[in-house]
Amino acid sequence: MLSLPDKIRFVMARTVYIYNTLTRRKEEFKPVHPGMVGLYVCGPTVYGDPHLGHARPAVTYDVLVRFFRYLGYKVRYVRNITDVGHLEHDADEGDDKIAKKARLESLEPMEVAQAYTIAYHDAMRRLNTLPPSIEPRASGHIIEQIELVKKILDAGFAYESNGSVYFDVQAYDKKYHYGVLSGRNIDEMMANTRTLDGTGDKRSPYDFALWKKASPQHIMKWPSPWSEGFPGWHLECSAMSEKYLGDEFDIHGGGMDLQFPHHECELAQNTASRGKGGVRYWMHNNLLTVNGQKMGKSLGNFTTLADLYKVFSPMTIRFFILQAHYRGTLDFSNEALSAAEKGLRRVLQAAKDYKALPHCGDAVNPDVVNLTEEVVGALCDDLNTPVALAKVFDAVRIVNQAKDGSIKLSDKDYGALSELFGKIVPDVMGLVDEVSASSEEKTLEGLMDMILEVRREAKARKDFATSDNIRDRLKGLGVTIKDTKDGTEWSM
Repeated sequence: MLSLPDKIRFVMARTVYIYNTLTRRKEEFKPVHPGMVGLYVCGPTVYGDPHLGHARPAVTYDVLVRFFRYLGYKVRYVRNITDVGHLEHDADEGDDKIAKKARLESLEPMEVAQAYTIAYHDAMRRLNTLPPSIEPRASGHIIEQIELVKKILDAGFAYESNGSVYFDVQAYDKKYHYGVLSGRNIDEMMANTRTLDGTGDKRSPYDFALWKKASPQHIMKWPSPWSEGFPGWHLECSAMSEKYLGDEFDIHGGGMDLQFPHHECELAQNTASRGKGGVRYWMHNNLLTVNGQKMGKSLGNFTTLADLYKVFSPMTIRFFILQAHYRGTLDFSNEALSAAEKGLRRVLQAAKDYKALPHCGDAVNPDVVNLTEEVVGALCDDLNTPVALAKVFDAVRIVNQAKDGSIKLSDKDYGALSELFGKIVPDVMGLVDEVSASSEEKTLEGLMDMILEVRREAKARKDFATSDNIRDRLKGLGVTIKDTKDGTEWSM
């Protein structure tokens, strides 16, 4: 086991490489602020049940956050909730996805957004993804988005037309390069585009809405200098990432389907308003497919996580996702999930078995002590989880050999296995025994109920010294209790 000074030296010596979509190559990660990571990830548009397609980016960036924290970085992880402005087909015309759902279900739009946000949070919690540091909503940042539109107008890269404001792609491309993120060329794009009826107030079909004037029947709308309306979909991420991470931050993540137009437009907005792109590394995870076709609500081939959890455990789904590199393809099938279930079972069994293995002496087995270094090295190499898992299975084999007595472990060998199965597998890869976790949670709840009952009895006897002592000692252990009219609540 590494001592604390050794662990610090080990962490500080690590070099992380990330594939940057902007430059199309792996680059050494150099944070804007040493020792800190600013990460912004595009979250869900909350108008339907969370499905398997939501799970892949959630798990991918969860492992990224966990790994940076394991390496000693302080991470601010921002993931937005889109609850306004995302029109059908990702276009500038048509119904707002949430407002349409609200009409169909005879609800207020915010009821729809809240219900599906809660469902998303619950599905992600069961996948053992950590909550973001900040989770801003588009509807809560209308003022910031209006101010951003003003900046882009003042810079000469937008125009107002009949109460709507559009980004002027051609004006922007004369000074910068629109298409640099997605590898597109605007001249080729224009040459291959027919002029269509219904482009409305836009000068060019490639201009995109920064602010849309709302029709009288549109439910979600706000006052602005140009009209009563709502922000364009691309605007929220530029405004909220700058507010919470600054005008330049480290990593922007999201699905490959967001690369164009969403992230391309976002990069253009950043550059137009700040004079720089504002993001050092753009990361994009590949999509989940079903028989080679993208999975999504709009295509009708998605499987909700709630339905999938009835057949496979959330940990099986997490393990299934980690078996492929985040930039590689991942095709969904029951057979693939069944295979992942068996693999996960082997890893979790080894994570239990290693604890009872005998170990003594100073002799070192290089095959054992190098495993942690190799797993960390794989994760440093553009978050290569399939290679990391292959090394974990090497460790599973060693545990089984030590268990049947065919090899002996030294203290250092055992320390390496403990680092791997006791920290990296559960704390970085996020793979835990769900039965054990559920059992421990019930045990904790039972202990807290008993402690709070003792405290209630002390207060009933007017033994406030004992009551306060219980409260203070719990606080010292990281447990906060709060007395309410309905009883006592506690949180960690």
